[in-house]
Amino acid sequence: MKIIITGAGAVGYHLAKMMASESQDIYLIDENEDRLRYVQSHIDIQAIHGDASSVAVLKEAKIESCDLLIAVTSSEETNLLVAILAKKFGAARTIARISNMELKQPENVALMNSLGIDTLISPVKLAAEEIIRLVKHSVFTDDHEFEKGKLTVFGISIDESSPLRDKSIVESAYLNPDLTFKPIALHRGDQTIIVRSDTVIKCSDIVYFISNRDSIDKVIQVCGKKSFEIKNIMILGGSRIGVLTAELLESDYHVTLVEKNRDLCEKIAGRLKNTLVLNIDARDVEALEEEGLDDMDAFIAVTGDSESNIMSSLVAKNHGVKKTIARVENIDYIHLSQNIGIDTLINKKIIAASNIFKYVRKGDVSAIANLNGVEAEIIQFIVKPDSPVTKLPINRLGFPKTANISGVVRGDIGFIPFGNFQMRAGDKVVVFCLTKSINKIEKYFA
Repeated sequence: MKIIITGAGAVGYHLAKMMASESQDIYLIDENEDRLRYVQSHIDIQAIHGDASSVAVLKEAKIESCDLLIAVTSSEETNLLVAILAKKFGAARTIARISNMELKQPENVALMNSLGIDTLISPVKLAAEEIIRLVKHSVFTDDHEFEKGKLTVFGISIDESSPLRDKSIVESAYLNPDLTFKPIALHRGDQTIIVRSDTVIKCSDIVYFISNRDSIDKVIQVCGKKSFEIKNIMILGGSRIGVLTAELLESDYHVTLVEKNRDLCEKIAGRLKNTLVLNIDARDVEALEEEGLDDMDAFIAVTGDSESNIMSSLVAKNHGVKKTIARVENIDYIHLSQNIGIDTLINKKIIAASNIFKYVRKGDVSAIANLNGVEAEIIQFIVKPDSPVTKLPINRLGFPKTANISGVVRGDIGFIPFGNFQMRAGDKVVVFCLTKSINKIEKYFA
């Protein structure tokens, strides 16, 4: 598959890194030579120096033979123009990164489609939606629904009080007599482990489960956790993510947004209808205390400064805030969350790249999700007639040990499949897979 990526920033680099591991034919276009050299020194790609919106540069990349054009520069206008030009020159599919939320309105999406832009990706919107999911499920570190909640994959941090602590999967099987959920992986330190029957769960592990809708509360109980209601939320940072998150939350929660820039505060206050907007510097802990930090159920730090977000979230945690979410720009920080006490660290560029990545998957992929800081993917395949997975029960497929057939939606019912379960054409199969073995998994669904 020939893929052209325009923009070697964080999104472009992360995409190129993910796709290069798939042995894809990757071309990366950027005007910054130093940035291109850096990417080339780390990833096997074809680098083209130049303006991506230049017809000559696109022709140099042989745009007419492109299977997928991904425009993810920092300029929305450039991305839209590049995608339109690429389609006109023969690119099979085009994706453009945008910042203007107005373009996501249905009538505008249709207009973009008519111009040749197949998909619009907004990292801000995707990040805000991720935050909303985490707020709604208070005890989860991650949360991804499949088929409108028929199956859900979620992470829960194991602490000293958990009945699962220091038990193997088989030793704790008695806690799940109806087999309506199962642990599929765990994250320990910087390592992701696919669970087996002899895998022992330890304190501070984040364990990822898959469950049908009716058993989620049972899993929470088994993990020794208690769901708590979130009513009061403080958002730190009047960034686009912060404002959109507040806008999405303010009708159901009491939201306070803190921003140190007075002019920006006034603009935000004019946009948000039910959010209390405060002009406070987050470093002034006393001021935050006076505005009710101790009474908050959730604290969401989404300024443009990763270190400030991390530190302020730790301060919030120290003041008894139960749910903390911090935005980080440095991808290396993502692995830190479980070690430093913040519930979830998110990176909007990783979220956007993961959302785009499903367009290069082989097989009939209907959904894809990534867990924060985990080198793995959750992929939902639609089983084709006569594909290899329909030939034998799960326990005889020879499925790689670096992957797990986690769930199956058949009709309107979500199943948790075990050894003798056999898949049928039309099933929607949720697979948890370490990144390094994705190529092997796709062959089973070809």
